[in-house]
Amino acid sequence: MAGDAGHGDSPFNIHPMDQFMVEPLFGDGAVHWYTPTNATLWMLLSVGAITLLMVTATRGRALVPSRGQSTAEVLFGFVRKMVEDVAGKEGAKYFPYILTLFLFILFANVLALIPTSFAPTSHIAVTAVLAIAVFVTVTAIGFMKHGAHFLKLFWVSSAPTLALRIVLAVIEVISYFVRPVSHSIRLGGNMMAGHAVLKVFAGFAGALGVGAILPFAAIAAIYGLELLVAFIQAYVFAILTCVYLNDALHPGH
Repeated sequence: MAGDAGHGDSPFNIHPMDQFMVEPLFGDGAVHWYTPTNATLWMLLSVGAITLLMVTATRGRALVPSRGQSTAEVLFGFVRKMVEDVAGKEGAKYFPYILTLFLFILFANVLALIPTSFAPTSHIAVTAVLAIAVFVTVTAIGFMKHGAHFLKLFWVSSAPTLALRIVLAVIEVISYFVRPVSHSIRLGGNMMAGHAVLKVFAGFAGALGVGAILPFAAIAAIYGLELLVAFIQAYVFAILTCVYLNDALHPGH
């Protein structure tokens, strides 16, 4: 949660959105697509943390697992079961992709709770890329597996009349193309809101000094809630990916 507690002379002049500013790591120039930024750094740290847990901690594959290996196995089994429960056995071949999404979002969310860190998943630029990648992937799977029959996903054959089927088909098409929008905004909005609230209470605590008992208590409570939200948002993103994958594998209504 980067950024100063406030600007100007007033201790209550709090700017909770400053922490979401993307800034270059070197110098003060403009940010281009190739510029290393604080967002780049924390995404790389997330990838590094995932590698340490899923590769380094499990390298020995001990019969009596270490804490790191146990954590990796729990996460692995949790996501594997989620994929099989939602997308079926046929969806298991896409498990590595969904596990990668889940772990990246989870670690990015959790690392963003470190003081002075940065939350890359609070930016639609990041979450939109993840959501569009899911949208393109599951759509491609649907057409490669079923061809034109994939379009049955939009045709509600159980509707009683042809006119109603046409109306429902239009609604289904619109809702399908809105998926990446809702998929990305849900994650980015939740992360941004939580960090903004934390920054506000942190600003109050800093302004009140020794009398900041209530703001400090609120910060502790919200911080615990944000840890839960970090996991829930990774889970929601992954399970929605499984739902979309299931639609691609079984498009009939």
